[in-house]
Amino acid sequence: MSDICLITGNHPRHEYFARKLIESGKICGWVVERREELIPPTPRNLGSDLKEVFRHHFRERERIESEFFGNFCNKERSLVPCFHVDRKELNSNLTFEFVKKCCPSLIISYGCHKISDNFIQAVGGRFWNTHGGLSPQYRGVATHFWPSYFLEPQMTGMTLHETTDNLDGGAVIFQTSAPMVSGDTLHRLAARTVQDFCDQLASHVVRIEFTNLPRGLSQDSYGRVFMRKDWRPEHLQLIYGNYKDSIVDALLNGDIQGREPELLSVL
Repeated sequence: MSDICLITGNHPRHEYFARKLIESGKICGWVVERREELIPPTPRNLGSDLKEVFRHHFRERERIESEFFGNFCNKERSLVPCFHVDRKELNSNLTFEFVKKCCPSLIISYGCHKISDNFIQAVGGRFWNTHGGLSPQYRGVATHFWPSYFLEPQMTGMTLHETTDNLDGGAVIFQTSAPMVSGDTLHRLAARTVQDFCDQLASHVVRIEFTNLPRGLSQDSYGRVFMRKDWRPEHLQLIYGNYKDSIVDALLNGDIQGREPELLSVL
């Protein structure tokens, strides 16, 4: 058993995460799940103004992810064994056989669907999951959106935690919070958060002792779990209407205030 196998989605942020960890020289294999398109269909029941805000929001996500993370070229992909799956194949025997063949000590996931308990038990080794939000305060879905919506963009962050049945609730291995940069929009804040986390994690990975992997720190409160059904297009009106997509600047200018993140790490 040695090194790390990755299981990720295929959006630009997921591929940047993989790229930075592959550069560490510690990755022995990579499972890539094909995810949904970055720009979803516009709901038909929206008014014309909200339809345009909805389209703008997701076009900006695609544009800024491309700007920050670029494309992962075939040459870079060839640096480690790679196995492509769709959602229904993620927990299949073929995926299990690929991961077992890599003989990892540690499996790190990011941006894929839920890895089944049967898969985890069959593979063996340790499983850590990367969550795009600061646990326990922001868990679940769209957790780079909700901190800005609740007017605390400084609580945007990333968490690496032990994989458990408790959604984004496993013991914390490593966390980072968002750098506050003047002029950052919602999606630039999210992309910068991912970029900073990946860069820092890659520097830690090279020092990991795979024969003595650290245990995480238990989350001392439950926080809130956001579900897909919690988000509605109407929420975009606060971001783009009330605050003109300048919530980071509102914080930096002192127009809004709030708590500071308390980060955990055992790396």
